[in-house]
Amino acid sequence: MSITPLSGANHPLKGIGLMVLATFLFASHDAMSKYLSGFYPIILIVWARYMVHTLLMAGIFLPQSGLRVLRTKRPGLQVLRALCLLGVSLLFTTGLMFIPLAEATSVIFLAPLLVTALSVPLLGERVSAGQWAAVIIGFIGVLIIVHPGGSLFTPAVLLPLSAALCFSFYQILTRRLSEVDSATTSNFFAGLVNTLVMSLLVPFFWHVPSITHGLMMLALGGCGMAAHLLLTHAFRHAAPALLAPFGYVQIVFAGLLGLLVFNHTPDTTALIGILIICLSGLAAAWQSRRQSRK
Repeated sequence: MSITPLSGANHPLKGIGLMVLATFLFASHDAMSKYLSGFYPIILIVWARYMVHTLLMAGIFLPQSGLRVLRTKRPGLQVLRALCLLGVSLLFTTGLMFIPLAEATSVIFLAPLLVTALSVPLLGERVSAGQWAAVIIGFIGVLIIVHPGGSLFTPAVLLPLSAALCFSFYQILTRRLSEVDSATTSNFFAGLVNTLVMSLLVPFFWHVPSITHGLMMLALGGCGMAAHLLLTHAFRHAAPALLAPFGYVQIVFAGLLGLLVFNHTPDTTALIGILIICLSGLAAAWQSRRQSRK
């Protein structure tokens, strides 16, 4: 996301605080998804997430802008972007059934590195040797987490890896669409498309949730939308280069929630792999910042 702070609204500490709170909500969303996946079909969980998200967006933005908020200059790309995000949700949530929260979250953070690699053929951008090195090191971190003989060395690890790939395409399309459509239009469009798609599927997977689980499903959409709004406000108060490192706090929150809710602690090997992925992502962001300045 390349959003510059608003003029006269440069408050880095406020931006960092909003960013950290957003990462906590994202991690909480994933923890609830993992918990609910033990009781309900993934289709139902993902449908509830997008349905609530879209209804909240409609309640906030339709009274202000009406149907203009859905006007897009590139409807085809918007639909493709939405389906990429839906792929992330389905693959990652399914992966959480088999992969611990912290490890799965660290794998999804390969997406910025994949964006770096894919920006060459898809966007025609130039990538420095340092950025390529960061991409390779990031994949080494994943290999360390899922090393042969380890408990995560199963085909299930392909689920968060595939989610990371979908997320990278989603980010590339977001970058393209930011040139012609507003962030509100893109987010509302994605929520609406995915709600419609999942509404076609959910009757075949319908289970009536308990009151407690129903409230958790409502919280999924609330956490997702609130986190995105917090991110938007965070980037209005501080530069993306400053905020980028704090995005990795989500892995820390995922580890803490994994311990508190699922009684899981990553082993030493997994912690080393997670650290390598974080450092490689930060290195790629630093290389990109230095290249843009040049």
